[in-house]
Amino acid sequence: MPLRGLCGIVLSISLLSSAFALDETESVIREAVNDGKKDALALLERAVNINSGTMNTDGVREVGKVFAAAFADAGFQTRWVDGTPFGRGGHLVAEHGSRGPKVLLIGHLDTVFAKDSSFQRFERVDETHAAGPGITDMKGGNVIILQAAKALDAAGVLDELQLRVILTGDEESRGRPLDLANAELIAAADWADIALGFEDGDGDPATAVTARRSSSEWQLTVTGKPAHSSQIFREDIGFGAALEAARILDGWRVALSAIPNLTFNPGLVMAGTDIDHDESNTRGSVFGKNNVIAQSAVITGGLRAISPEQIARAERLMGGIVDDNLAQTSATLSFNHGYPPMAPAEGNDELLKHYSAISEELGYGPVVAVDPRRAGAADISFVAGRVDAALDGLGLMGDGGHTVDEVADLSTLPRQTQRAAILLYRVARGDVSLPGK
Repeated sequence: MPLRGLCGIVLSISLLSSAFALDETESVIREAVNDGKKDALALLERAVNINSGTMNTDGVREVGKVFAAAFADAGFQTRWVDGTPFGRGGHLVAEHGSRGPKVLLIGHLDTVFAKDSSFQRFERVDETHAAGPGITDMKGGNVIILQAAKALDAAGVLDELQLRVILTGDEESRGRPLDLANAELIAAADWADIALGFEDGDGDPATAVTARRSSSEWQLTVTGKPAHSSQIFREDIGFGAALEAARILDGWRVALSAIPNLTFNPGLVMAGTDIDHDESNTRGSVFGKNNVIAQSAVITGGLRAISPEQIARAERLMGGIVDDNLAQTSATLSFNHGYPPMAPAEGNDELLKHYSAISEELGYGPVVAVDPRRAGAADISFVAGRVDAALDGLGLMGDGGHTVDEVADLSTLPRQTQRAAILLYRVARGDVSLPGK
């Protein structure tokens, strides 16, 4: 054989070998995950078949009991956090270990599908796909957390980590007040070194989430001078509430739309002579006449930003435009902050680097960061700023989340579990060097 051809064979073997550079323990972890596939699928089906729409608090608690029993069987200490003080079902906390790095693992029990939804059951679509409410968002992620821990235990390394699992019951619709709803998450974040979230990200196993945008609400209230419409634009009559509201919205569009990762959206718009705004149910009624200048306007919407600094900048810009009123009008703007941003951070990038390397060594290819515009707010948003590093989007992948077309790619269940378990193992043995450590 020509030397050039022999060199090519040697190079190919070398590359193949380096692509599967798992140590003995990691190989045991991988095989333990594979051996647990049947149990993982059975638990997933059982959990999906229990309706746990956020406001179905009994259903949320029932799914919590299923996972509490599963984590207890895996050697975890579990407890239930009652959600009554914040108007929700509650949270499940499972803990294991007393030495080694402290890692917070985040999932949630609730779904967007109400108790009366037509979409209620786990159903196989084909050999590698199954449909069901919350199958990817995110009961599949909860199963991955459990199966990763069991694989570490099978390899004899679970005790080298301190793990705290929090499965919240209000991720899809946050309980209020936030300080009570988030108390367990915040306490865990202050305890942890690293946080890992098991949402499904953008549904692509070649991606993970290093940054998420915030989710805030705003309300704009505008007042104008009522008069016959024929007199509009007179200096002493002015422009009315409807035109002032339109000016403000378009001013925001011009000022904000070119800022990367910053968006605002008017979701409800009302203007007229009389307005009845039902804030708690985000609806209202309006009376107005074509020949009367609108006296009132109410607009509500959302704001999403990539960092606290960007939120502050947006508020300054929006407030300045609100204050520059047209004649005979006035306006007020208020904000209600919900989910903070999971801001980009060096530690998050470092975690992704290791996670991607593990994926390549397993033969699954590299993993890159999701564009923050494609990653909504999530539980990890309340945590990321309090830990040295955070990574999300490690859950079961699929399509159609938040719709009756939600389908999981079941082939990603063992894949995602192997990646997560080996990442935890490498954190335990000190391979992951974080900024400031």
